[in-house]
Amino acid sequence: MSFRSYLRFHTALQLSVALESPEETLVGGQAVLEGVMMRAPHAWGIAIRRPDGGLATHSEPLAKPSDKSPWKAWPFIRGIITLGSAMMLGFKALRYSADVAMEDEKTASGEKLEMNGWVVALNIAISLVFFIFMYKFLPFAAARSLRQWAPQTGNSVFFALVEGLIRLAIFLGFLWLTSRWKDMQRVYEYHGAEHKTVFAFENHDPLTAEAVQRYSTLHPRCGTSFLMTVMVISIAIYALVPVHGFWAGFGSRILLLPVIAGSSYEIIRFAAKRRSSLFALMTAPGLWLQRITTRQPDDSQVECAIVALNHAMELERQQGGELVIS
Repeated sequence: MSFRSYLRFHTALQLSVALESPEETLVGGQAVLEGVMMRAPHAWGIAIRRPDGGLATHSEPLAKPSDKSPWKAWPFIRGIITLGSAMMLGFKALRYSADVAMEDEKTASGEKLEMNGWVVALNIAISLVFFIFMYKFLPFAAARSLRQWAPQTGNSVFFALVEGLIRLAIFLGFLWLTSRWKDMQRVYEYHGAEHKTVFAFENHDPLTAEAVQRYSTLHPRCGTSFLMTVMVISIAIYALVPVHGFWAGFGSRILLLPVIAGSSYEIIRFAAKRRSSLFALMTAPGLWLQRITTRQPDDSQVECAIVALNHAMELERQQGGELVIS
């Protein structure tokens, strides 16, 4: 894998949560490298634009965690389980897209390149370390260093607010920088294609490029909205935790991640059903932020999203699933 290919894959991996819908019960998807992954409750499909212009497609059954273990559908727990499942599926789809992108790359012995096990493990480890450092360690350390100039930040509420603003600035800066990179701009275009296609499906419109292109690239059930809700909720939860020692405070940020994820998921679900509620206002910044993480796709990119959704829905029907969109 060339350095550029590796960097593109790793950047997309860091953005995977922002590019994927966290809801397990409805049609959703994720933008990947030169393509789109779409999923239904019991199946997922993917379509990738090959270097030669053709399409590589794949589909698999998808086990819904709550089908086998009803307790996984309990409030708050379902958010943690769903997010974990979505991240694993997102990584699997991203890996498939990277393998397709490397079809023309060969080793010195003439063998086709692909991501083997140790490369996968290394990327997961790097991604985890990057996330903890950038969004947990760095904001916490920066907020603590401000105490000598602003002693009032020692108050847990002010501290959590300052820390949250720093975390948000880092996140927005990362999104802005990636939006300037041409390779990631194409991923954001595929993200827009995914949203448009989901909109068309939800409104019972024919899945053609012409019909799909009429819809907006901004969708309320998006990982970008989820992450923005996480940012807001984390400020409120961290404000309840007194900060004493450095490592104890930093450790609490890690341990509270499941609580934050579960709470954010429930708010997203509630807001999606009650668009006029106060909680819906919390998801509005996520829609605004999608102006960065989505771009207007061309018809060939929309075609990828349509093909991926058709494959997912075909397998969903074979699995006996019945998806009803009101």
